[in-house]
Amino acid sequence: MGRAALELADIFRAHGSAWREQQHGHLSLAQLKVMSAIEQCRTAALGGHLLRCEGCGTDQISYNSCRSRHCPKCQSSAAQRWLEARQADLLPVEYYHVVFTLPAPIADIAYQNKAVLYGLLFDMAAETLLTIAGDPKHLGARIGATLVLHTWGSALTHHPHVHGIVPGGGVAPDGPRWVACRPGFFLPVRVLSRLFRRRFLEALLELHRNGRLQFFGEHAALIDARAFAQWLAPLRQCEWVVYAKRPFAGPEAVLAYLSRYTHRVAISNSRLLALDEHGVTFRWKDYRAKGRTRHKTMTLSAGEFMRRFLLHVLPTGFHRIRHYGLLANGSRTSSLTLVRTLLHAPAPVQQVEHSDEHDAAARSTFFCPHCGRPMLILETFAPDHTIRAPPAEQRR
Repeated sequence: MGRAALELADIFRAHGSAWREQQHGHLSLAQLKVMSAIEQCRTAALGGHLLRCEGCGTDQISYNSCRSRHCPKCQSSAAQRWLEARQADLLPVEYYHVVFTLPAPIADIAYQNKAVLYGLLFDMAAETLLTIAGDPKHLGARIGATLVLHTWGSALTHHPHVHGIVPGGGVAPDGPRWVACRPGFFLPVRVLSRLFRRRFLEALLELHRNGRLQFFGEHAALIDARAFAQWLAPLRQCEWVVYAKRPFAGPEAVLAYLSRYTHRVAISNSRLLALDEHGVTFRWKDYRAKGRTRHKTMTLSAGEFMRRFLLHVLPTGFHRIRHYGLLANGSRTSSLTLVRTLLHAPAPVQQVEHSDEHDAAARSTFFCPHCGRPMLILETFAPDHTIRAPPAEQRR
């Protein structure tokens, strides 16, 4: 794949150093590391390899990737590896797409409490799905779900929500039998929304009572229990957005969707249009508009663009893809084996043995841009310096 005309790294390299100086003391260590990683990605700073094609003999230098989960260049290959591992998990049933979104006031305090409230968003969305699906009035079965966290809107604003990919059915609690959803219908959205709102607010209040929430700036007064209770009151009455889409058109469509969503970052290089004296221009989608008018362009100053992008840096070690119910990591293999038995579905095809040539191609990370054959590593270059610390000007 060729290099994009404009990359996120170009913006950070051109304006990152000066902007870091302006924001001295206002950026977290995690944000500084992300900036540094993206700036150095696939440059001599991270080292690289001298390659030679075993087919046509072409020589090429390939610099190492930063492997940051916030880097748009690195996530495509990570997504492909993850998808290959997930193919064996697909079942021959309808799959549904459900979205749980936090209201704007809660999104504001979630930014100040990322690890706690993003984790709560995951857990309450999963609990809502498992509870309503387990209710005999609805499905009456134990289901599985894969949830993926996104924290951004199309214009890079802070908009935390989780996308759920859910098989259309589950295992009955009274014995080993498969209970399928009605064709084209998963669970009632209004019921999901009401339970999600109630359980999230109950858990949020409990977190406040236990002193696990922090408040800064205009929200500093919410540290007081009475003020927090008053702030919560309107959120018990407003609508919380839970959205269920039509089922996917087969397992291939599920994988295609996952490839776009699981390892997505706040903005891809393909959406970047220009970097000039006016700032950064990029494409975005206005979901309040209709038809073709949804697709618009926006220009932000380089500083504002970087600020918005860095809103979405996740806490260190935070998992943004999680599995629940039948798909929970601890019991996924046994649960899927049971479900396939109940559905009379064949077991996933095992990888076949390849010839030495195919094995070499499978192991190779590099392929010749001219003939497509695997490239051999002739020499390895050490990195000029590491990305494990923030830039020098921030360590004074």
